Amino acid sequence: MADNSKHDDGTSKNGPVMMRDRRLLLCDCEGSMPIDGARLAKALDVETTPHIHSHLCRVEVENYTAGLADGAPLLVGCTQEAPLFRELADDAGAQNDLLFVNLRERAGWCSQPSRTTPKLAALLAEAALDIRPAGTITLNSQGVCLVYGSDQVALDAARKLASRLNVTLLLTGAGDALPPSIADVPVHGGTISQVSGHFGAFEVSVANYTALTPSSRQELVFSEASGSAQSGCDLILDLSGGAPLVPGPDHRDGYFRVDPGSPSAVAEVLFEISDMVGEFEKPIYVRHDPAICAHARNGKTGCTRCLDLCPAAAIAPAGDVVEFDPAICGGCGACAAACPSGAVSYDYPRRDEIVRRIQTLTTVYGGAGGKRAHLLIHDERRGSEMISALARYGRGLPANLLPLSVNQVTSIGHEVLTAALASGIEQIFLLTHPEQSGELSGLEAEVTLANAFMAALGHDGQRVHLLNEQDPDTVETLIHDAAKLTGLKGAPFTAPAGKRELSRLALLELNRQSPEAREIVPLPEGAPYGRIHIDAGKCTMCLACVSSCPAGALQDNPTAPQVRFIEQACVQCGLCRTTCPENAVKLEPRYNFTNDALSAVVLNEEEPYPCIRCGAPFGTRSMVERVVEKLAGKHWMFQQEGSADLIRMCDDCRVIAQAETTGDPFAAGTRPAVRTTQDYFDEIDAGKADPAAGLSAEDFLKKK
Repeated sequence: MADNSKHDDGTSKNGPVMMRDRRLLLCDCEGSMPIDGARLAKALDVETTPHIHSHLCRVEVENYTAGLADGAPLLVGCTQEAPLFRELADDAGAQNDLLFVNLRERAGWCSQPSRTTPKLAALLAEAALDIRPAGTITLNSQGVCLVYGSDQVALDAARKLASRLNVTLLLTGAGDALPPSIADVPVHGGTISQVSGHFGAFEVSVANYTALTPSSRQELVFSEASGSAQSGCDLILDLSGGAPLVPGPDHRDGYFRVDPGSPSAVAEVLFEISDMVGEFEKPIYVRHDPAICAHARNGKTGCTRCLDLCPAAAIAPAGDVVEFDPAICGGCGACAAACPSGAVSYDYPRRDEIVRRIQTLTTVYGGAGGKRAHLLIHDERRGSEMISALARYGRGLPANLLPLSVNQVTSIGHEVLTAALASGIEQIFLLTHPEQSGELSGLEAEVTLANAFMAALGHDGQRVHLLNEQDPDTVETLIHDAAKLTGLKGAPFTAPAGKRELSRLALLELNRQSPEAREIVPLPEGAPYGRIHIDAGKCTMCLACVSSCPAGALQDNPTAPQVRFIEQACVQCGLCRTTCPENAVKLEPRYNFTNDALSAVVLNEEEPYPCIRCGAPFGTRSMVERVVEKLAGKHWMFQQEGSADLIRMCDDCRVIAQAETTGDPFAAGTRPAVRTTQDYFDEIDAGKADPAAGLSAEDFLKKK
């Protein structure tokens, strides 16, 4: 049993320490990194000093199992031995909530080990946060797999998978494949012309479809092509070596594409795909609010940023908005980062929770005496591999560089970057990989915008850096030799969930810290902030711009002919400019820090036009005069003298005036008089009718 007694000074000998309802277990990994327990306890505001183990995963493992005893949540400062720790928990039947944080490669193994205590404290505090999980959808796979290729490699792969999956082989030609002596895999010929759908529900169209003849002897022989064919499958293994069959192949679950000339890659994919049977939970990476989507209005296209950036083609137009297919979405988050209105939000995790993690890092780091905090945003797969390489073979991460792991770096928008800077981060490094080079245009635009804000506010130098490097030595040089810039004080604030609300809060704080506070700053073309200009000489106050604005930035006045504008709401989608029939609208990208940006201002207004008959206002002077100019003497309805006056009347007076004219289009002729029985008697009496002999007038009328 582990000894949980305390030292004379009240600190724990080797028992776990509570931190935000989690028990903390730390290890210096056989003394390979120094950990100052007393300073950590102070930085983390815990009552007892944590015992620093040296062999928690081996000699001192009883301290770990003892920590499992009462089911309390645990935070273990090691990820290398996480599989062992989980296995021990399973063996003990423990139900503890286990979290693991990598302190060694991310902090301890570095060239400045004596300065890492603030960073260690920050990483532990950030890891202990409770982050809301994203929603999920369930995808089902029955193991129906299509193997697509052209040679013996595809045939061998299909036969190896046949024992685990329901496999069909489609070959683009005979190639060097030898006819199998046992037909354990159906073999067909043809070329895939289209693939749609997703993992568990792919739809495949095949051109030049043909079947393998059973008499194939020395080589595969196919019958004559019989046209096209369609089929469904759960999985696709593409060994054709050609172009990808789907957009964004790296993001499409269930689609595996490897180089058929690489035996190790083929072996790896066979191992992975063979287990893809059953029910799978997939995160719903993004949320979409169609009410504020700026894609289109009234058939006019405005914003297409998410459509342009999605590498997996998981987004499609749907009238005035767009639709997301969560089963196809690969979670890159570029759509959420670029969305100007915040209609698309990344949910894995949410932006406000990312900011909360950043603020926890900066607050604890600064509170423990850390200076000049830098931030490294990286993904868990490629980024963690790079960090490990730097720690094992180089100088590691600088002591002031706080790593933040996210699902995809491309999901980070300027609002998160500026919020990080406003929280006291001096510089930000976004670590990507050259494999992603074709998907970084959205992230590059967000970095450019964030740097434009910082430059306009007088904060010297480049604050946000995109590191799209594969060489660890290059990355090490860039992060260690970063220029020393003026520090940012940072201020605590609660991050709202809305994108534009978060960015304004962060930008106001950065402006407050600016050497000279600004009221207006210009922004680069394409920025999602700005105002519009209306040419009063062209504008007829038709209000088409108001009806097309998806963000409610343009408004009318129900009591007066006015176009009003709320600058903070404008996303610069351009729908107002596209919709305006007079080409009277222009966009100006900028940011307005004054309170005027939050209130409606009048962009254009006119005096109402009075009806020439009753005097009631019914439109604007420019609009009425423009219509008169277009129609008077030119349209057949307004050829006669004075007919154009109808245009100058309100709706009610126009109807009355038309009814009073001889050319009333609603006139239907004189209504015939109603004939009565007395009319017939009068005609008989007047001799105008001659009743037949012997018939009374009544009978005569009946006969008639």
